[in-house]
Amino acid sequence: MSRTQGRHRLSRRTKIATGGLALAIAVGGIVVATTTGNTGQASADEVDPALFVDILKVAPNQFDPRPVSGAATGTFTVDCGRNENGHFNPDNFIAQPGVRNGAQHLHDYVGNLSTNADSNNKSLVKAGTTCRNGDKSAYYWPVVRIDTGEEEAKNEPAKAPDGDRAQADQEAKTVQVACPDVASKLPDVPDQAMAEVESNLDQLDGQTDEANQRVASTQGQGGADFVRNAILTPLKDRRAAILERIAIAIGRFTQKPRDLGGLAPCAPKPGKDPGTGATPPPSTTAGGALPGQDENNELPENDGVIQRPQKVQLTFRGSPTGKVVAMPKFLRVLYGDAKVSTNGPANARASWTCSGFENRVTDKYPICPQNSKVKRIHTFPSCWDGQNIDSANHRTHIVFPDQAGWCPKGFKAVPQLQITLTYDIPHDIQVKKQYKVDSFPQEHHNPLSDHDDFANVMSQRIMSGLVNCVNRGRTCRA
Repeated sequence: MSRTQGRHRLSRRTKIATGGLALAIAVGGIVVATTTGNTGQASADEVDPALFVDILKVAPNQFDPRPVSGAATGTFTVDCGRNENGHFNPDNFIAQPGVRNGAQHLHDYVGNLSTNADSNNKSLVKAGTTCRNGDKSAYYWPVVRIDTGEEEAKNEPAKAPDGDRAQADQEAKTVQVACPDVASKLPDVPDQAMAEVESNLDQLDGQTDEANQRVASTQGQGGADFVRNAILTPLKDRRAAILERIAIAIGRFTQKPRDLGGLAPCAPKPGKDPGTGATPPPSTTAGGALPGQDENNELPENDGVIQRPQKVQLTFRGSPTGKVVAMPKFLRVLYGDAKVSTNGPANARASWTCSGFENRVTDKYPICPQNSKVKRIHTFPSCWDGQNIDSANHRTHIVFPDQAGWCPKGFKAVPQLQITLTYDIPHDIQVKKQYKVDSFPQEHHNPLSDHDDFANVMSQRIMSGLVNCVNRGRTCRA
């Protein structure tokens, strides 16, 4: 985004200071402003200069573990754009479901088009996507801004999310059909069987969608047992037939799986589901309880010109210790910790580097050499407990492997998501230390509070193809 686009506005710090002076005159008081040497400029939203570092002074510290024989060495890269459609909001439906503006900082979204505080599994599945291959997953991270404190270009206008919120709220109130994920339970599918297996996985997803549509259209009809007798029982029989076809297709080329039939039954899930479980307290769902972004996509203490990434790379990698299994649909995964000052550094991750220096990652804002770009690299946890799509702290169900790439006992390796964001931040802005990441107010733009969120809404067909790609050591783009 050009720094000269749009109409210019008065420096925020000048406006703050002017307002404070007027108030002091009105009440006959005295105002003392915290400054950085220039009187009349408030500095509440500036970044501590000590949080910047010359990348050339960071020692190489990134080394991939050596893969063992039979490791999954492939990569699968998804093209979901760079948020060209301007999907921003200060929500987080994973960490704070139902809490509008709960993040208190602006998130950049790609993938699912409907993502907001009220998103739930049904609303995510029904939405569109920016991903070229049809992946409806939600990928989001806090925006980076340039903040000179002087005249700046306006950001693109904020978009009202009310229509999406209303749709999500309506979806959450209806009974849902919850079917076991099949892709994550399959053995390694031979290449020769992939096309047939993927076609059948698509049919399973289609049957679930049809069942949910029928539940919605017949809501309130037929008594308490209508959904079970008229929808779920026939669905079980159809799923059982498809699961048997999948087993036969795999069995033509390797040992036939014998336990897929147990995945046929589906169950009704009560309404008002924010995605992972309990309904949030009414006090958090009123909308506007916390301040949202203004018409210029700015929030309290999170202002400046939003920098759309020059490049967004979403890549799923394998495991250096063996094959991976599919992620279950609706799996939630967090990277980093947005509240590191409150929670401590245990879950925080160093994310910042420069192009050409990716083997040097720092927990500070990098100052890159001329012609080198600022980068954020977010490598997600990839050891799944094999059971849960989420957990109370959103972390214990999926954890990081050890330094050699091994998962803890009882955990399974799933494809590891790595999000790489590249920014064209002018070198003089870097040197002047005038760029920052959005954060909770108490973090004061600490680069160690950088974080990222992912919810898997891929179809089972897409996920199965992803797993096959990385397990076979291929380089795939979708």
